[in-house]
Amino acid sequence: MEGHDSIVKNGSSLMTADMHAMLGNSMLYGANMAYIENLYETYLAAPGSVSDQWRVYFDTLQGGSLAQPRDMAHGPVIRAFAELPFASCEHGEHQGMDLARKQVAVLQLINAYRFLGVRQASLDPLGRHPKPEAPELDPVFHGLAEVDMDVTFNTGSLAGPPRLTLREILQLLRQTYCGSIGVEYMFISDVAQKRWIQNRLENVRSMPSYSADIKRRILERLTAAETLERYLHTKYVGQKRFSLEGGESLIPMLDHVLQHAGAQGVRETVIGMAHRGRLNVAVNTLGKLPRDLFAEFEGKHSENLTSGDVKYHQGFSSDISTPGGAMHLALAFNPSHLEIVNPVVEGSVRARQDRRGDREGREVMPLLLHGDAAFAGQGVIMETFSLSQTRGYRTGGTVHIIINNQIGFTTSDTRDTRSSLYCSDVAKMIEAPVFHVNGDDPEALLLVAEIALDYRMTFKRDVVIDMVCFRKLGHNEQDEPMVTQPFMYSYINKHPGTRELYARRLVEQNVIDEKDAGAMIAAYRRAMDEGINPVQLIISNFNKEYAVNWSKYKSDVCWDVAVDTTVPLEKLKKFSQRLTEVPEKFKLQSRVEKIIADRRAMGKGEQPLDWGMAENLAYASLVAEGIPVRLSGEDSARGTFFHRHAVLHDQNRVEWDKGYHVPLRNIAPDQADFTVIDSILSEEAVLAFEYGYASAEPNTLVIWEAQFGDFANGAQVVIDQFISSGEAKWGRMCGLVMFLPHGYEGQGPEHSSGRMERYLQLCADYNIQVCVPSTSAQIFHLLRRQMLRPIRKPLVVFTPKSMLRSRDAFSPLDELAQGSFQPVIGEKGVLRAERVRRIIVCSGKIYHELMSARNKRGFEAVEAGALSSEEVAIIRLEQLYPFPHDAFKAQIASFPNATELLWCQEEPRNQGAWHRIQHYLMRHLRDNMRLVSAARPSAASPAAGYLAVHNEQQKAVIHAAFGCNLDQ
Repeated sequence: MEGHDSIVKNGSSLMTADMHAMLGNSMLYGANMAYIENLYETYLAAPGSVSDQWRVYFDTLQGGSLAQPRDMAHGPVIRAFAELPFASCEHGEHQGMDLARKQVAVLQLINAYRFLGVRQASLDPLGRHPKPEAPELDPVFHGLAEVDMDVTFNTGSLAGPPRLTLREILQLLRQTYCGSIGVEYMFISDVAQKRWIQNRLENVRSMPSYSADIKRRILERLTAAETLERYLHTKYVGQKRFSLEGGESLIPMLDHVLQHAGAQGVRETVIGMAHRGRLNVAVNTLGKLPRDLFAEFEGKHSENLTSGDVKYHQGFSSDISTPGGAMHLALAFNPSHLEIVNPVVEGSVRARQDRRGDREGREVMPLLLHGDAAFAGQGVIMETFSLSQTRGYRTGGTVHIIINNQIGFTTSDTRDTRSSLYCSDVAKMIEAPVFHVNGDDPEALLLVAEIALDYRMTFKRDVVIDMVCFRKLGHNEQDEPMVTQPFMYSYINKHPGTRELYARRLVEQNVIDEKDAGAMIAAYRRAMDEGINPVQLIISNFNKEYAVNWSKYKSDVCWDVAVDTTVPLEKLKKFSQRLTEVPEKFKLQSRVEKIIADRRAMGKGEQPLDWGMAENLAYASLVAEGIPVRLSGEDSARGTFFHRHAVLHDQNRVEWDKGYHVPLRNIAPDQADFTVIDSILSEEAVLAFEYGYASAEPNTLVIWEAQFGDFANGAQVVIDQFISSGEAKWGRMCGLVMFLPHGYEGQGPEHSSGRMERYLQLCADYNIQVCVPSTSAQIFHLLRRQMLRPIRKPLVVFTPKSMLRSRDAFSPLDELAQGSFQPVIGEKGVLRAERVRRIIVCSGKIYHELMSARNKRGFEAVEAGALSSEEVAIIRLEQLYPFPHDAFKAQIASFPNATELLWCQEEPRNQGAWHRIQHYLMRHLRDNMRLVSAARPSAASPAAGYLAVHNEQQKAVIHAAFGCNLDQ
């Protein structure tokens, strides 16, 4: 309309001429603000559903067209409307305008409570600190006075009657947002989610209403939580258990969450938590037998574990009955690294969901319990939140419960534990609603548990419950908290306990009498004395349809067990054809087009296979055999080094989510899934997620690929605490594969070394495999071996970079149809074995450089005292751990006159494999042999940053391998 170009300024609003005329002639008057707010709500949800004139007006207030509906403070919108020159109302022009302004103020007050009511909520059971100031919650702030308290106003979108007095409105708001529940949700962008939460709270005024039976159940659960702790405190004096005392309401809340989830069809829940309260959850939620817990306190342990772990790190699993049927519970094992278990749980849940075909996460749910200081302080929280809505890692939303003890290890001042007002503020990064609840009000916790669970099931998003409680004892039972926190513990020592407070409440309500509360304690103590299961909901011998049988991987299978990893030539050619087929009218980028054309020739046997083609053929053969493949990393689809191309992109595509082709999903009609993920820029959370996935799913090849091997440093806790030691500590098997690009090519300290020495230092008890394949055929057989052997151990593969395209590392197609992975590859040159004086042993890229140097030298020494080429044999050690003793011994024996065994590596002498494997090498020396090495000088940095220095060092290493006067 022409009038839209002519903007009229009126007060604080901007209007078109047509809009001004419409409002001026309107029968509306200023007191009818509810209509405007409802109209604005409709506009936010669907801009096209309001008239053109209203849409233009609201667009102007939004600062432009609402391309994507978003919310804003409603006050400015209503105020702008109120300032318009409305026709006189029945009360007279002045009175009408005054009433209109007050109506606006009331709506602003309602909005303020939705945003800031949490500041005045009664959340702290100890009541130590003054509540944060929130002047916006005072009616005076909005120009409302005592004389307005009994004036009737329109309540707008506030749940309940459409018109109430200001006094009644304030009562409703304070009950809803300032009682035992304080909620933060108005920062959520999606209007539907906000309105959903708003209606759930305001319709009941955040006031739970439970039957007498449920109230007695709550008290019984509180009694169980408290009595277990006190029983252990007297029976095992001074032993660490990381008591739940002060946070006992967690147990009835967990019970309610699980029962409510079961009623909605959840069949599995994986729980992750740190050590505080873990023993209580294991016994009172999952039904661990008290006698088994007592045995752990008394030092009994499993003979099947080489090291085991402390009792408060142990996991547990069971099955419980719910209104919707049986539910399997799994409490994940977790070390003292607190929140690191979170992505492990998410990975385990995703594996279980994939096994069930549960794409929306309605049948398997993650439930994470956190500490307040750890939730605010540990970066893995942020990383895990970042995963929550991504395609490769989402699990349909997670229910988070913060056991908010209001204290870290020894600190209680929030200036030392975080830089935000609430410990939960990091959750706002993904717009997860946060429900803060007073831990002394278990009924409020149950109400919030219902709302949180329903929110997760409705919107498939994360939700946070912040249970504000306290820690009755010290960090552990050997600490004396009064030493450092006399102020806080003076309050705690006066607190009677949540169970006692709730029991009094039920007595006052005539739900129980005083004898009932005592009888509950006595009954629970009798169960403890007898060591029997106190949880009545536990199901024994339940037949789980989706359970995984790990027994076939638990047998004492020899590491050298023979397994056929070959694939018939005709099948390889068929797979190659499928891998290189491109949809019609699909335009490849020119470099990719050349790679695909070359791979067609490779698949026909016309060219040797490069690394990427052999790797893709391994995946193709596995999925064709019904073995799923899951590959993730920061650039895994294409490959960091432009070698994999598991996803092809149409250069003509016009929509971002269309126009790509995944050949490995088109190998065979009944093939298994192939999943490749370009992950978020995280190592710790993503690797932990993949560990969790692989530890729950032994029948899928799960691979995590570092962009550079060095980057795994960012996930060291996952490697140390889970991958390398999970089986020794907890009996948790895992077939996870780690790809760590490794090789010294002048790219500097952070892009050279995969820190091989760190993984080798962790090797013991046959816990992991460490391999350095040097040809494309080797990676093919290695990946197939990982899934075809009846063994599930983590596999660390140091993959190449320049070798990916080096013809030295290429293999003919025939080598995939025959042979196997070779832990040791012997001399390939034309040598007379009796003339060999030195045997060089190496791994990885340097083998090809040594071979090149030997070929250039010819058969005569090039300097005085140096060895000629025919006097030097070169052996590749492709598997560093478990060390292939028999194969290596056979290779040494094939050179009877050799007097030197030389280990050659690219890495500095204090890094790489040298120090870790030299004792293996020494085991195979003959009496007349000595062990020497050639490597870069010891260094603090993994590699030189200057290319010239790198080249000089590399040249020196190769020269030393063939020279004399070597250091041992």
